[in-house]
Amino acid sequence: MQVRESMGAGIRPGMNGGIERESFGELLGELANNSAALVRDEIDLAKQEMREKVDVLRSGAVTIAIGGLIGFVALLTLTAAAVAGLAHVMDTALAALLVGVVLAAIGGGIAYSGIGRIKQTSLKPEQTIETLEEDKEWLKQLT
Repeated sequence: MQVRESMGAGIRPGMNGGIERESFGELLGELANNSAALVRDEIDLAKQEMREKVDVLRSGAVTIAIGGLIGFVALLTLTAAAVAGLAHVMDTALAALLVGVVLAAIGGGIAYSGIGRIKQTSLKPEQTIETLEEDKEWLKQLT
């Protein structure tokens, strides 16, 4: 009751100039309305937080795709140059095989690194969970 009185709720000026207090039913109704509004706000916060996380992931994915495409074209050019250069020293088929194996090892290492980064990304709305815990404690104190 101290929290509510300090916030100015629960007390109204009466018609006779005295102070009139809200009934228990009115206070419960107000608590229900405030609780419902709080839940709606928490849901909105969770949606906003998820939108922000998805936007960051989408932006990163587009950047990776563009960089990957440009890198792929460059890799094809460099692969052709490496095979042509090694063909002067060894058989052309052996030069192509050697370049292919080296590139496969590099590509596997890069893909493994990318998988590790994706695993570190959490889509859990941490801020919303934290505020829900705070709201739970607040509601416990009111009852």
